[in-house]
Amino acid sequence: MASSSSAQLPWSAWHARLHHKLLANPDLLPAEVSLLIAVSGGQDSMALLGLLIDLQRKHGWSLEVWHGDHNWHEQSATIATELKNWCEAHNLSFWSDQAKPGQTNNEATARHWRYEQLTLHAERLSSNNPNHPCRYVLTGHTSSDRAETLLLNLARGADLAGLSSMRQCRPISKDNPHKNVQLIRPLLGFSREDTALICSELSLPIWLDPANSNPDFSRNRVRQEVLPVLESLHPGCSLRMAALAERLNHHHADQQAIAMLALNNLSKQNGLCRKDLAQLPITARTTLLAYWLKRSGAPSLPAVQLEQISQSIGPGKPPGSLHLAQGWKVQWQRNSVQLEHHD
Repeated sequence: MASSSSAQLPWSAWHARLHHKLLANPDLLPAEVSLLIAVSGGQDSMALLGLLIDLQRKHGWSLEVWHGDHNWHEQSATIATELKNWCEAHNLSFWSDQAKPGQTNNEATARHWRYEQLTLHAERLSSNNPNHPCRYVLTGHTSSDRAETLLLNLARGADLAGLSSMRQCRPISKDNPHKNVQLIRPLLGFSREDTALICSELSLPIWLDPANSNPDFSRNRVRQEVLPVLESLHPGCSLRMAALAERLNHHHADQQAIAMLALNNLSKQNGLCRKDLAQLPITARTTLLAYWLKRSGAPSLPAVQLEQISQSIGPGKPPGSLHLAQGWKVQWQRNSVQLEHHD
């Protein structure tokens, strides 16, 4: 197996690039904190791990490695064992979990399982050492992953939130964002070509996962069939799409902030002021209704249903109501729009 990257190349342009990025964003990965790194053994996560090992002495982190075995192929247990041996040889704490049959049948369930296990491990580490809690889970996602995600979500008809979904930092639990564990993607400014070079230059081992070439997974088909065609037509398009996703992320954050200000101005004791809301363009009205429902804890609605409500509360429309899922009901009177919830 490969020897320690720091013994062969203690500093490189790759180290400097990530180091300066972290210095420019000190809240992303603060010094002296515990980091739980998700490592599959592929080139992206190994490049991240190699860089963090070498940068550890400058930032004072405590590094913990977690590996998720999806149990998708016969070699998965071998990869887990060899990765464990490599981590132990580099004095890294190693944790792994193997999915049970049926837990990871597709990309979505596999992702949910991984993040669920990572959250449990982070909370367990925090419980074992409350004076040094683990609040940062890291993955090796790159700009190439971001471009693939943008294309997939665009094809699915995602809204702005979906198109900007692969953020650099977010709560790891979307269902419970108040859990104090953040999902961090430090390599979003690096491409897959970059991580291949990092692994080569730092002599890092790479374990090839046969699942990454399985055409049953839509992401693999985009990576192997769609992006190569787009790159041949428009060289560098992956980087530009990743940059677009970053701009959309900022735009979405701006939209959220503006929407919250608008809702504060529209809020009344018994809901929203219908007169002021009705004067807005229907697209703005629909956006505000979506944020209002989310802020109130109501279930998210399909775009068609949101537009239906938005049109119904427009100028000159009569009072009405609409029953939502999970016991929620939105109703609009002459002067207000109200939300009710019955268990």
